[in-house]
Amino acid sequence: MSAGLLVARAGGEALPPPRKDHLLVARMVDPNTRVLDVGCGDGMLLALLRERRAVDGRGIELSREGVSHGLARGLAVIQGDADTDLADYPDDSFDYVILSQTLQATRHPRVVLEHMLRIGRRAIVSFPNFGHWRVRYELGVRGRMPMTDNLPHTWYDTPNIHFCTIRDFVRLCGDVGAKIQQAHALDANGQPVRVNLPWWVWNLFGQQGVFLLSRR
Repeated sequence: MSAGLLVARAGGEALPPPRKDHLLVARMVDPNTRVLDVGCGDGMLLALLRERRAVDGRGIELSREGVSHGLARGLAVIQGDADTDLADYPDDSFDYVILSQTLQATRHPRVVLEHMLRIGRRAIVSFPNFGHWRVRYELGVRGRMPMTDNLPHTWYDTPNIHFCTIRDFVRLCGDVGAKIQQAHALDANGQPVRVNLPWWVWNLFGQQGVFLLSRR
């Protein structure tokens, strides 16, 4: 079965074709492991991990609508806030803690990342790259806050409060003592930017970054 023709069911509901960044995250996760998806949204990534990797998955999500969608898919999802509730989890509770497209919406990104690395043996983080050339063009040439596929909200209606670039995130990993096990920059089509190119190229042409981290 091809990646674009997922017909598996979760909680009796047919799943649409998975996002390419979700497929990349799924490849980073070992089968039959314990996973916490922080800010799990509608549960699509958790459902994919359950289907493809047979994980024991848990999710926390701030919005009631997202929690309802996750529960409807038969997922173990609770309502919670990444900024406040991760502190309640014991050390080494999970094999993987995932934060997909949510880091920029947290109030304290560094603290959230530190908790992820404490709670899980590994952390997977994906985020929109504010250093992408289209973002630079909107700011530098048009003088406007950018709106792209990965940053679709207007400046006055965005949930994002801490924009960062791929290079910023690499520096944050160093600040918190995280070891980068894998790093990927995805272009506008969800395809990886060539891995043998320097960071500044990733920062210019990658619309999003996807990182697998561990403790040093």
